[in-house]
Amino acid sequence: MRIKLICLSIFFLAGCAVIAPERGEITPLVPVHPSELRTLEDDLDQPSLELAIYRSIQYYNRLPETREFLFGERVCTAGELKESLREFLKIIRMPVSNSDRTEIIKQTFDIYKSIGKHNGEILFTGYYEPILAGSFDRTPEYRYPIYRTPDDHVVIDLGQFREKYSGERIIARIEDGRAVPYYTRGDIDINGSLEGRGLEILWLSDPVDLFFLQIQGSGVVSLPGGDLVQVSYAQCNGHPYQSVGRLLVEQGKMSIEEVSLKGIKRYLREHPEEMLDILSCNESYVFFRIVEEGPVGSLNVPVTPGRSIATDAGIFPKGALAFIRVKKPVIDEGGNIVSWEPFSRFVLNQDAGGAIKGPARVDLFCGRGNNAEIMAGHLKEEGVLYFLIKKKE
Repeated sequence: MRIKLICLSIFFLAGCAVIAPERGEITPLVPVHPSELRTLEDDLDQPSLELAIYRSIQYYNRLPETREFLFGERVCTAGELKESLREFLKIIRMPVSNSDRTEIIKQTFDIYKSIGKHNGEILFTGYYEPILAGSFDRTPEYRYPIYRTPDDHVVIDLGQFREKYSGERIIARIEDGRAVPYYTRGDIDINGSLEGRGLEILWLSDPVDLFFLQIQGSGVVSLPGGDLVQVSYAQCNGHPYQSVGRLLVEQGKMSIEEVSLKGIKRYLREHPEEMLDILSCNESYVFFRIVEEGPVGSLNVPVTPGRSIATDAGIFPKGALAFIRVKKPVIDEGGNIVSWEPFSRFVLNQDAGGAIKGPARVDLFCGRGNNAEIMAGHLKEEGVLYFLIKKKE
């Protein structure tokens, strides 16, 4: 899960609770005429799209065929969504022109648009997978722990107690027979509430890297011998996410123009005496697990660079096919953004973020490496979001 998050997206992401919408509320998806899309140009390669589609099908294969999902006012089953993706695979493999393929898709699929805000605009941000130096053993260099989910971490489904709380949950620990909030970041990083319990799965060399690993929700740890270990989100402590970038702006330590992933990291490293207090203002804390393949999104399948998006899991259909239009940075060989250009592509709704809430937020998984970090660290653009589902016969 992400958890997954950056740049001014640092202002928005993380957290854990998911609340499903009630029937009768304003629907986040509305049907639109196919002519609104004009073209369905895709700026990425077809193999990456097919891989992302297979991963959503893998998710649907684990569900009962009758599990229901909402497309606006239309109720679809997991079986229908799976069949929809299979039909889409057939179409994109047809030996036809792009214009003919576009027309076939429009004839085959119903198209829904997120209501977004104002004129249907969506705020797009990005997240990526960092590569961090670390070790399985604590050493003078590697002394900042990545924790697994603690044994006293309890997830309480409130819907089991009152129907009106269906879909809501809290995270707690039991103390003197009472459920109390789980430890905050300050409790863990400053007061050492988890020390000595054998919860460490890896150790990192940089507390700032550890913090932003939690913001991203997954990453790769490069061991001293050169081996790589994939870590992915397991759980969180249930406390709300607070933006470090916003805090630094409010305190007058950075201007809003200076707030980026790179800028925030630089400030924290240049002010080590302030670092722990600043980071502790974000009480949210993420626990990890080691995985064989990743990063793993909220559907428990790997996310695909450029093809997976995170949205509000309570209102948009999980795993579904979507189409986006937004702008992306053009990055030169030196890692500098030289311009921004519009693009469009098909994506799959395969992840979630605690601060990715409502119909006007999308987080795009940008991949791994320097360019992915740059894109994720600066992407904060208005765009549009459509979902596609095969027409009923």
